[in-house]
Amino acid sequence: MIKTILIATDYSLESLNILKKVLKEKDGKQEETQYNILFVSGYDMGDSIRDLLFTTKSAIFNKIRPLEFCDAFSIVKNKYPHLINKMTCDVFTGSFQRTFNNYVTVENIDEAYFSPSIKSKGKGKFDIIPYIRKCKSLESHEITLEISERLPERGRLAEIFVEV
Repeated sequence: MIKTILIATDYSLESLNILKKVLKEKDGKQEETQYNILFVSGYDMGDSIRDLLFTTKSAIFNKIRPLEFCDAFSIVKNKYPHLINKMTCDVFTGSFQRTFNNYVTVENIDEAYFSPSIKSKGKGKFDIIPYIRKCKSLESHEITLEISERLPERGRLAEIFVEV
């Protein structure tokens, strides 16, 4: 059986801790379920006709997703190959709740996980947590992360190896 999980992210290394916590919990259940992991951040496309017509997702990801995230993303994927069917990144560009509800239906998302300590701000990003909370057809879970300010690996790839 395959289920789809949405993880609200700002494409920081800290947001991968949500995934690590979720997969650790799912691994403890020892079920035969595999998961499609969908990292989603809100992105405001603006109202320029040129931007709306000619901006691609890869151009958006080049702006908002650091290289360290991609490397750490692969490390987590390799740690849980028995649980992960596929992992992808996406952006939600809508501005209405019904648009988000439609996105959830189209992507066949079963569960959503988010942390209020991770906020998508800057570079055109916006927070999708309010949309997740209001979506009635989505089982959502709030994850609390203890992010240590004194972590020497903070902001670097080595942070992904710290246990959550």
